[in-house]
Amino acid sequence: MAEAAAAGSGGIPRGFPRMALYVLLGFSAGLPFYMFSTVLSVRLADHGVVLAVIGFFAWVQLLPTFKFLWAPLLDKYDVPGFARFCGKRRGWIMLSQLGILTSMVAMAVFSDDASLPLTALFAVLLAFWTTTLEVAADAWRIELAPTPEEQGPVAASNLWGYRTAMVAAGSGALLFADVAGSLSATLRSFGIEPGWTAAYLLIAAGAAVPLPILALLPRAPGCGGGRGAALATGLLASAGILLAVATVTATVGWVILAAATGIGISAGTNVLPWVLGIAMLPFLLLAAALPWIRDAAPDSPIRASTAVGPYADFFWRYGFLAIAVLAFVSVYRMGDVLALNLSKPMILALGYTKTQIGWADGLVALGSSIVGVGLGGWMVTKWRWEVTLSIGALFAALGNFGFVWLAHQPIDQNTLYLATAADQFGNGMAGAVFVVYLSMLVNPRYPGAQYAFLSGFAFLLARLLSGAGGTAVTWLDNAGYDGFDVFFLASGVISLAALLFLPVLANATPRLDDREPA
Repeated sequence: MAEAAAAGSGGIPRGFPRMALYVLLGFSAGLPFYMFSTVLSVRLADHGVVLAVIGFFAWVQLLPTFKFLWAPLLDKYDVPGFARFCGKRRGWIMLSQLGILTSMVAMAVFSDDASLPLTALFAVLLAFWTTTLEVAADAWRIELAPTPEEQGPVAASNLWGYRTAMVAAGSGALLFADVAGSLSATLRSFGIEPGWTAAYLLIAAGAAVPLPILALLPRAPGCGGGRGAALATGLLASAGILLAVATVTATVGWVILAAATGIGISAGTNVLPWVLGIAMLPFLLLAAALPWIRDAAPDSPIRASTAVGPYADFFWRYGFLAIAVLAFVSVYRMGDVLALNLSKPMILALGYTKTQIGWADGLVALGSSIVGVGLGGWMVTKWRWEVTLSIGALFAALGNFGFVWLAHQPIDQNTLYLATAADQFGNGMAGAVFVVYLSMLVNPRYPGAQYAFLSGFAFLLARLLSGAGGTAVTWLDNAGYDGFDVFFLASGVISLAALLFLPVLANATPRLDDREPA
């Protein structure tokens, strides 16, 4: 009873710094992200994998785009054991952290990338559990801070944690992986041999830090049972869930690879036309289904369904403006996503070392990102969202243009610092205002599912195109152009192109919910 009484609303204990919790949740989700994206692309390049195949690995990042497929499960079901004491949201976060830990340990064990399908399997598992954690954490955040005034500082705190962890993981992993770098002697003095195995194991240890903190928080409101029994049962249930997910993922991956081989897709295949065609399908299907959804009654199967009801609700409220909203969110962060996968291979190709890149990410990127996130969070509390989104897009574009500038400068650590600072400042600012904008589109009746859908759809087109980035750069080089220059110039222009949607969306107002309050 004393533990239950000590807990405040939403399962946060009274006296526990609320903003610290949001930083912690952001840290939990951000730490693994670079390990299956940017850091993995450097690792593959370090092992001599061709640029086109490195581009294909960017499709691992598509998994977060489809998180809406399993997000309703997190709203409806509890994690056995953990939820008995920790509640629904904390239980899912703890399960996800166990999945992140085991996936990164597996990536460390097979860090030589001798089997690329095996590397892809563990990267996909890491992406899946990282995404599941984000779904649970986003739902908890929206439940605890449902208004724009609350979301500004909350989103900033969450993104501070997220981007701090991303930068720390990206920087630390590169420093730990460089066998001749400035930290190699220090690592060896502790009996740790620098390399990719050490890099992934050390980041995995960091990813495990929030797990005991969440487990030791007081009992969530409405929960019963003892802590020890709940945690023991939760660990056993989690082991079964992790094994089942890994088995299903391996099976699906084998089927996809066999199908790709069967139709002749290889590192030399121009996949861009396929990617563009697939990217257009969601918009065409939505346009066809909207009239039916728009006229659906509150008790109709499509709106009452647990599986599709949360998503139908979004289109019912916004009507045909939903297509414009989805087009805008698909383009707004596209430049950043396109740059993410190939920026580090480009910098390596210029002649910079893993240690130089690591120090740039650690010394400069973190501070620049925190400043950008803070300014973005402050702007959304002061100005209209059209203004804040415009400023964010401008600085994101300047960050991408900075890579083109870097490519034409002599190799110098300070030059790398400047380009890194511009990129991370723009990403942080655009990310902060974008999170708040997406949060305000959500119906509080379905916070987890709708935010998962919107944030996932926002990166669908970008991540599809990102997978073809290596192929595009190679094709441009073969055609006589500087492939990286054209690629990063185009990514910056795309960030600015999102502003063309703002006049259409400025007065977009959703229909009022016609059902009884949930």
